Amino acid sequence: MPLIEGYSRRAIAHNIAEEIRAGKPRDQAIAIAMDIARRARAKRKSH
Repeated sequence: MPLIEGYSRRAIAHNIAEEIRAGKPRDQAIAIAMDIARRARAKRKSH
């Protein structure tokens, strides 16, 4: 499944779980999920 572009706790948790399922190390999965959340929040604030 694709990652969710959002910054809610649910979106971040989903993205972490998805990356771990894809075989990424836990720390890397968290970093990816947090980066996606950060970008989604910045994107929303810029509008």
